[in-house]
Amino acid sequence: MNNQYVIGVDFGTDSVRALLVDAHTGQALGTHVHEYARWKQGLYCNPGQSQFRQHPLDYLEGLEATINGALANATPGVRQQVVGISIDTTGSTPGPVDETGQLLALRPDFAENPNGMFILWKDHTANAEAGEINNLAHHWDTDYTKYVGGIYSSEWFWAKMLKTLRVDEAVRQHAFSWVEHCDWMSAVLTGNTNPLTLRRSRCAAGHKALWHSDFNGLPSDEFLTRLDPLLSGQRNRLFTDTYTSDQPMGHLSTEWAEKLGLSTNVVVGVGAFDAHMGAVGAEIEPYAFVRIIGTSTCDILMAPNEEIGHRLIRGICGQVDGSVAPGMLGLEAGQSAFGDLYAWFAHLVTGPVRDLMGDEAADRLSRQLIPHLSQQAEQLHLTENDLIALDWINGRRTPDANHTLKAAISGLNLGTDAATVFKALVEATAFGSRSIVDRFVQEGVPIRKVIAIGGVAKKSPFVMQTLADVLNKPIQVAKSDQACALGAAMFASVAAGVHPTLEAAQQAMGSGFDAEYQPRPERVAIYETLYQKYLTLGEFIQNNGAASSPISTQYAESETV
Repeated sequence: MNNQYVIGVDFGTDSVRALLVDAHTGQALGTHVHEYARWKQGLYCNPGQSQFRQHPLDYLEGLEATINGALANATPGVRQQVVGISIDTTGSTPGPVDETGQLLALRPDFAENPNGMFILWKDHTANAEAGEINNLAHHWDTDYTKYVGGIYSSEWFWAKMLKTLRVDEAVRQHAFSWVEHCDWMSAVLTGNTNPLTLRRSRCAAGHKALWHSDFNGLPSDEFLTRLDPLLSGQRNRLFTDTYTSDQPMGHLSTEWAEKLGLSTNVVVGVGAFDAHMGAVGAEIEPYAFVRIIGTSTCDILMAPNEEIGHRLIRGICGQVDGSVAPGMLGLEAGQSAFGDLYAWFAHLVTGPVRDLMGDEAADRLSRQLIPHLSQQAEQLHLTENDLIALDWINGRRTPDANHTLKAAISGLNLGTDAATVFKALVEATAFGSRSIVDRFVQEGVPIRKVIAIGGVAKKSPFVMQTLADVLNKPIQVAKSDQACALGAAMFASVAAGVHPTLEAAQQAMGSGFDAEYQPRPERVAIYETLYQKYLTLGEFIQNNGAASSPISTQYAESETV
């Protein structure tokens, strides 16, 4: 058997990594991580306004650096035996492009304009637009939100696009179309970024852009024009067809072949979102609940269409045929903040230290703080009267998207210390996870096993044990610390023809599991009580805060437009 190698590229929130893999055994031969330089400086972002933008140069520089870095120590001849590359990215992370498919921010006149850049998944500046989409869809003769849980989110494609067109006249004049990050990166490698001909990801289109075969593609031009005349004609400059990620996007262009020292025979696969490819890398199977746990969480399930396809699952991030594996219904949920909640608390503690004692002291404290608090929190006695916190520090993704909601902590007193607060925050993220599991089960989708991947899953036993206790389910942690990139590599192997199916690629290339957390019965009952208090606190905050937000609008009985 001739050696064949594939490369998976995983674009995360803070960095991008590439993984060089033996397509027949799954053995990793090289990896490299590149941090986004502009993002690291906080450029083009305004956290107070939930504005998070990323410059395409961060992505392009990272793509070249990571692939070459992963190949740097490979034995002679390996570059000539690379047969496929596939890419996953965060999402929904769309950006405006001109008629050639060039991101506007790559042009001199838009180089410093955040509205000409990619709008990161966690940007919530389009809350009002998401509400308008919900209100119109729920009064239209076709409810275009019915396959995305009944609620459109400000984290998604149309809301971000509409918001940008409304606030930036220059973008209105020069943006011919819009492209998701995962589609654009794959297209860049092929040299064909024409927005009218590049292959669009079924994963991205179905979960975030309201694409469905029942709609003959995207929502109708009549619907979009009624939403806002600025969207009139946009449908014709987007796409009708979508492709699963086992399909090729094309072949590596001459330009990128020269940059990477690879052959133009290399197949580039259709892209997808990181969580969906990560679930494949974690060896997802029907009714396995795969949690990609990092700054946020994305939860992925898949099920046979004939068993679940007739159900409309309320309050999730979509149900899409083929978004995970071809021929299977992919279901997505998640939390808008998980690790971000811990990071917020760490910054709260270390911020004054940085101001008063300088960067060196603050950086040293930052490295030690979360491990220290985890150790302390683990020793605290668990009672039914403990602090209760909400995990909605960046709004709520699921169940029932509402990004105007805020976090809260209940039960503080003069004896409350940092470890106690940290414990409550960890439990809040676990309770938010439980609410997602409960929604799936209530909607008739069984969960037969739980698998975890991502930085938090690999690095924080305290968090993972708490999660197992709250869910009252065992949790397996995937062995690979690059499960998303590994999943991308599996897709690349199928797109390049090495394996006939994705299942065959998983069997050949999977890394298995290296940890398992079992729920502790003595804590399960206490957490059941605390979880009910979490739900009560959440109901109070929702009813006395942002509950009137149009984003939280559910299906409504009313006359259609």
